[in-house]
Amino acid sequence: MRLDDYDPDIEVGDQRGQSFGGGGFSLGGGGGGLLFSLLPFVMGRFGCLGVAVLLGLMFFFGGGLPMLAGGGSGGLPSTRTETSAAKTACQVDEASLEACKAFSSANRTWRQLFQQAGARYDPPSLQFYGGSGRSGCGAAQAAMGPFYCPTDEGIYLDTSFFNELAGRFGASGDFARNYVIAHEFGHHIQHLLGTSERVQRQMQAAGEREGNALSVRLELQADCYAGVWGAQNRARLDPGDVEEGLRAAQAIGDDTLQREAQGRVVPDSFTHGTSAERMAWLKRGLQTGDPNQCDTFNGSIDR
Repeated sequence: MRLDDYDPDIEVGDQRGQSFGGGGFSLGGGGGGLLFSLLPFVMGRFGCLGVAVLLGLMFFFGGGLPMLAGGGSGGLPSTRTETSAAKTACQVDEASLEACKAFSSANRTWRQLFQQAGARYDPPSLQFYGGSGRSGCGAAQAAMGPFYCPTDEGIYLDTSFFNELAGRFGASGDFARNYVIAHEFGHHIQHLLGTSERVQRQMQAAGEREGNALSVRLELQADCYAGVWGAQNRARLDPGDVEEGLRAAQAIGDDTLQREAQGRVVPDSFTHGTSAERMAWLKRGLQTGDPNQCDTFNGSIDR
């Protein structure tokens, strides 16, 4: 994918090289080690919402559901990094530079879509970390993979995940990597629209099976939003880019991951969607370029 250089005013933070052991975030003490050890399991099973619950944090969002028609971020305090740090963080290596370019492209795209709809847009930040870090939602750990924290409106990324994406999941290519960032950006859009707040309330009132099903719909919508970003930048796509994105979506479907990890599939435990569902909703966004076509909460998700 042919991306422009990143905007110099994007919000970028860099925790790489910092130590978060001992007296870091409030995970220390007798129970902290246990909580930290549970993070990869909870992230894999329940997503970022489950991590926030485990750490005793509430996700606060604002606005209503209507697509790109008002809403807002709810006025949350946000930990922002001085924009002068963007150049240093983005130039660490090629993976960082590419991530900043993809993030910047998604930021421009969604800003424009919100402006066209007459809606307020607040940008997220891109936060790099290496191995471990901390966010407004608690600890950040490489085993969790990339994630979005609504409390500080940050997209958290350990770029070593891209090596795992190519090596373990067989999903190489720049658009596969960009899809990952665009998916997390999709969670920010859900935050701005108030979708996540509504789903969180429903999950708290539902049983495990129903809660998992709601999580699937939330994740599939983020996949669709990632596709919308790709469609809005269709002129920048190279031959094979779409296939790279779909291959990544296929590789990280719940059924595929469970089959590889445990030799069997447990549909009631799905939290992100099957490979077929993730591919379908990414493709829907790519084909329509319309966020209004990403409503995964009404009707069947088998589109």
